[in-house]
Amino acid sequence: MEKYDVNMPIVLKKGVYQLNDEANFNYQLNRVINWDGGELADVQEVAGKIHDSADWKRELIGLGDMAMNEGRTGNAIAYYRMSEFFMYDGDPDKRRYYEKATKLFYEYYADFFEGVNRRIERFEVPYENVKLPVMHAVPKDESKGTILIHGGNDSYFEEFLFTVLYIQEQGFEVYMFEGPGQGGVMRAQGMHFTHEWEKPVKAILDYFKLEDVTIIGISLGGYLAPRAAAFDKRITKVVAWSVFPCFQDILVSMQPKNVQKAFHILMKLHARPLMNLVFNKKAKKSPIIDWGIKHGCYAYEAKDAYSYAKKLKLYDLEPVADRITQDMLILGANGDHFIDYTLIGREINMLKNVRSLTFRLFTDKEDAQNHCNVGNGKLVVDEILNWICRI
Repeated sequence: MEKYDVNMPIVLKKGVYQLNDEANFNYQLNRVINWDGGELADVQEVAGKIHDSADWKRELIGLGDMAMNEGRTGNAIAYYRMSEFFMYDGDPDKRRYYEKATKLFYEYYADFFEGVNRRIERFEVPYENVKLPVMHAVPKDESKGTILIHGGNDSYFEEFLFTVLYIQEQGFEVYMFEGPGQGGVMRAQGMHFTHEWEKPVKAILDYFKLEDVTIIGISLGGYLAPRAAAFDKRITKVVAWSVFPCFQDILVSMQPKNVQKAFHILMKLHARPLMNLVFNKKAKKSPIIDWGIKHGCYAYEAKDAYSYAKKLKLYDLEPVADRITQDMLILGANGDHFIDYTLIGREINMLKNVRSLTFRLFTDKEDAQNHCNVGNGKLVVDEILNWICRI
């Protein structure tokens, strides 16, 4: 099998494409292209055929097979990796395609990780009964600082390979890790999410003996990273790559206000049967709600929609917000289909003891309006690195 040419310049893709009428399918297809290594032309061919999770699985596996047959391994990795996204707990293909994509990834990009000219060193950090995978990259010249990055609710750290390499090229030492509930830690090792993110972060900081670290948390990491910083002052700067004050509120943030109010009343009343009835009814009409509940029950070990929604209340920044004393940067997106960015007001009001607080809203005029600004990663990473140097 061919390998990726490591002498090629690192390019973070830019562009927002209208590919599917359903918001989450459309977003994830953009993610396939911009973050995972897919080709726009390939995705455009199948995007209109995707109406539910079964369609997604079939079409993405089909693209992967086609790309492999044509010798386009890098593209195939993207399609196999994301084919698993809408497969649910109990589908044997879920782990199969995760492992297939991961195996191909480390074969195809081997020269980044192996040999005398390798750019990234891999580690496995012991944590409870699992091992947390870590990518470590050191700049050629004197480091401008140390960065610890992690993803969120549904990320795999392999998809951030080029982000890590780009940050390395800008002169920073980078540690990228995968924690409980993410990627292989959950799929291959069986450890599900914890809201106490300070625990895996402590394991990483202790293992590498790190001090004066900037932590960057992506998506749900917008809660997880600040949470870790509240408990560990070896973290001196915090980047929340998403507005994320409370997961339970975010679950319904894009619903009408009367629906949000009803949700909170029913949760306070512990109305499990009624909540499950409402969630299941909505899931039948909305692929994004269907995915959210099924992935949530899997990733958070919840037996039903009500239990999942209840667990999400644990992912609330407010109880620890007054312990966050570092410099903090929060990044939002004005077209985020998951998160109402106006929740930033509530988050700012929580953070009474931060050393400094910066909020940057990215917009459609910058091709950065979608969740985690998938349309313009370079713009966002440059913003983060400039902030680190400026503070």
